[in-house]
Amino acid sequence: MKDEVFTARDSCARADVFLSENLNGFTRSAVKKLFSSGCVSINGKPAKASQSVAVGDYIVVNVPEAREYTAKPENIPLDIVYQDSDIAVINKPQGMTVHAGNGNTEGTLVNALLYSLDSLSGINGVLRPGIVHRIDKDTSGLLVVAKNDKAHFSLSKQIEEKTCRRTYLALLEGTVKKDGGTVTTYIGRDPSDRIKMAVVPPEKGKIAITDYVVLKRFKENFTLCRFDLRTGRTHQIRVHAKYLGFPVVGDPVYGIKKQKFTLDGQLLHAWQLKFVHPSTGEELTFEAPLPDYFEKILNKLTQI
Repeated sequence: MKDEVFTARDSCARADVFLSENLNGFTRSAVKKLFSSGCVSINGKPAKASQSVAVGDYIVVNVPEAREYTAKPENIPLDIVYQDSDIAVINKPQGMTVHAGNGNTEGTLVNALLYSLDSLSGINGVLRPGIVHRIDKDTSGLLVVAKNDKAHFSLSKQIEEKTCRRTYLALLEGTVKKDGGTVTTYIGRDPSDRIKMAVVPPEKGKIAITDYVVLKRFKENFTLCRFDLRTGRTHQIRVHAKYLGFPVVGDPVYGIKKQKFTLDGQLLHAWQLKFVHPSTGEELTFEAPLPDYFEKILNKLTQI
């Protein structure tokens, strides 16, 4: 480990906020992990993320040394939409897990990235190099990958500050009558099934905000919608669609039991991604067309 030492010149209501602003290369979530691991002390005493910082406080951070990647490179074809020395934008297929977890250590996006790209950021550790944000295994579409820590920090900050725009397309069960709206709830673990997420009371979850717009209604009792994420909670769109009473078609977890179509997962696609380039400051916009299996379903339906 190496020590980062600070003497506070200004007061701050929270120690994690202070370090997020002063510890280069660390996101807010990464800073919180430092606190939970006991790596931060203030005036010689173990510090909590929530405690305040006063002028003159002596803050020491034991920063763990970076470790080498342990995920193995695998020659898995990737649809790389864009790539430069800082970032790569990937159109992930349905069925591919983003990174290792729950016994899933091979065939992930990370394994493919390690083979195809010349570098990846190390902020998220040895099993999630380069991963700034995720999309579910059975959700297709765009995500941006950081190739160095500077890019990772910039992209994470944009997501945290809600300036990175992530737009999805989904086919929903039923006919949505409202032309659009905003869903604001709290999402946390389902108390009756810890594998699932659910809308929960404020003290049990984190705020989740999703904007939606109806694009097409179909005679067969389906609705194509666009969803814009303001926050990025686990399974957010799928949970909010169910909360509205119109679950995503093909969703094996939150959808209806009797599906009309034979599918390998939900008809949910990360269609558009907007963010500012970490180095150039240019606003970039990427779009990924709907996968063939999604288009075929839409072509079978009759628009109202």
